[in-house]
Amino acid sequence: MRSLREGLKFQAHVIKSGFLPTIVTTNQLINLYSKHGLLEEAHKLFDEMPERNVFSWNTIIHAYVKARNFSKAKCIFDSSPFKDSVSYNSMISGYARSDGYASEAIELFIQMQFDKDTARIDEFTLTTMLNLVANLRLLHYGKQLHSFMVKSGSDLSVFALSSLIDMYSKSGSFWDACRVVNRRFCEGLVDTVVNNALLAACCREGKIEIAREIFLSNSELIDDVSWNTMISGCAQNGYEEEAVELFKHMAEEGFRWNEHTFGSVLAACSALKCLKLGKEVHAWVLKDGMCSNPFISSGIVDIYSKCGNLRYAESVYNSVGRSNVYAVTSMIVGYSAKGDLFGARRLFDSVAQKNFVMWTSIISGYVKLQKCEEAFVLFREYAVKETTALDAVILVSLLTACAIRASVDFGKQIHAYMLRIGITLDEKAVSALMDMYSKCGCILYAQRLFQRVSIRDTIMYNVMIAGCAHHGHEHEAIRLFEEMMKRGFSPDAVTFIALLSACRHCGLIEAGEKYFLSMGKDHGIPHEMDHYACMVDLYGRSNQLEKAAAFMEKMPVEPDSIILSSFLNVCRANKNLELARMAEKRLLDIEGNNGSRYFQLASVYASGGEWDEMGRMMRTIRGKDVKKIVGCSWVRVGNGVHIFKSGDRSHMEADAIYCILGCLIDELYDKANIVEICPTL
Repeated sequence: MRSLREGLKFQAHVIKSGFLPTIVTTNQLINLYSKHGLLEEAHKLFDEMPERNVFSWNTIIHAYVKARNFSKAKCIFDSSPFKDSVSYNSMISGYARSDGYASEAIELFIQMQFDKDTARIDEFTLTTMLNLVANLRLLHYGKQLHSFMVKSGSDLSVFALSSLIDMYSKSGSFWDACRVVNRRFCEGLVDTVVNNALLAACCREGKIEIAREIFLSNSELIDDVSWNTMISGCAQNGYEEEAVELFKHMAEEGFRWNEHTFGSVLAACSALKCLKLGKEVHAWVLKDGMCSNPFISSGIVDIYSKCGNLRYAESVYNSVGRSNVYAVTSMIVGYSAKGDLFGARRLFDSVAQKNFVMWTSIISGYVKLQKCEEAFVLFREYAVKETTALDAVILVSLLTACAIRASVDFGKQIHAYMLRIGITLDEKAVSALMDMYSKCGCILYAQRLFQRVSIRDTIMYNVMIAGCAHHGHEHEAIRLFEEMMKRGFSPDAVTFIALLSACRHCGLIEAGEKYFLSMGKDHGIPHEMDHYACMVDLYGRSNQLEKAAAFMEKMPVEPDSIILSSFLNVCRANKNLELARMAEKRLLDIEGNNGSRYFQLASVYASGGEWDEMGRMMRTIRGKDVKKIVGCSWVRVGNGVHIFKSGDRSHMEADAIYCILGCLIDELYDKANIVEICPTL
């Protein structure tokens, strides 16, 4: 009986004729019905059997295991008078392949060892248990199973060997996996299956050099799986260019590409962000007719998105349809990375079941554009709608938003949440917390976190050096730098920006010059514009304008608007109009359409009493029709953020705010008059 129709016809004929079918025939019917999802009919047939054999019991047990009705399967299993290896293996494999039933599988395996008369532990049982142990990362159980296999001689087959390799590598004991293979290699038991299992273990462990040696030295054991394993391993371990080369050589050696090959090489192309290579792979995919595969089509979308070619990405996305959740995710990531939050949000809102990558991308996109309020709103929406606990990646993005907006209360809530649900505070998370507290004015909290961390890195030191410099603890910042050097950490460009900022805040010219020169001389770090700006500001704050001007002339690059603007501020403070005139032309050549620069120059000339020059600047502003960028500030009150712009009265509480502001100004003037009359107060 090959079809359900034949089975139903046969049963109808049996019922009409009044004959009892044989045990074998009934077993076949039970198996046929269960395969087609007719579990109730299969169980009814089983109940009506006058006699049953071990195959009858195993068939109905397997039917319920396949339907994942483990409670019913276990009930029948316990009541069965016939239990053989098949009975146990059906139950154990069902438990092992389902989440949350690991303990039941282990208990049944132990029970099987005591039922030696009817049930013998075979290769299928052991490989099933090894796969379970590998997924659970339980090395001690795995070693016990290996010992049992050696004693019983069950470790000689290629499937047993490959399962042992998989178990040891996934359980963090890679070299034990290698020893298993080395012992059997001498006995000639290593074939293509075992060789591929070892290649996968090497790639999983990141041992690409060893994998490459195995791959090249055993050419007779190489098949399609071997090539795909190597390509995937290289793509996942930072050897993307090698993965692409292997992809090309695979075809040259006469092996056929399949969906696994394309999936791996597309991941490599995405990491390389090479549009030309991505187009070539896309052409090969079209030629092989694999665009309908959802993983491959989403990989193509991902390549174009990461290369910034959203037009091509949209074209592929529209051709595969919106039902491909992986392609939707890639498009959201692409839009967010390019700063197109409108397109990203449009797609994001259209998806009913959002995955973690979508949430992370959209929140990170808002933070990147400093649209922190939108990020906070999405965070609250995630907390309400999603049952999965928030991941450290999202929380780090939100901590960055808190640092931008100086929202220390919200930052503290995130910190408390991370501690409450037990998120591991790795170096990145700790650095984000320290940065948030430092930029929110809570340098003491940042210092406490830094002191409690046992494993530090360069980024943590950078955060603390910058934080101390900005909070007036310049000498502590320098001490941290010296400590960083003693502990063997390598500084980077960010370290020296923070260090030079500390020097300029307290006027340490000699120290600043020493650190500036040591960047290239001792550490091989090229100077960037921010380093030059720090030095110009350092000289300016120390009233050494000539030295600042000479430094700017010797710079190997033209000073940018930030350096020139900083220099003008120093000229204004020292009323040095001659040097200000020298900087004026260079600044306006760079930012002639920025109204703020004209206002700055007018202010410099006014401070020196050059009213004609100030008037010239103001006339230039009117003639060019340039506008000054409006100053903006915000303050958080309760759960809301209030934004204020210079001269803006659009706030609903504007009258009350300006009334209080007027009272404060009057009070300041009153106190100023008192001090002027009685300077000793």
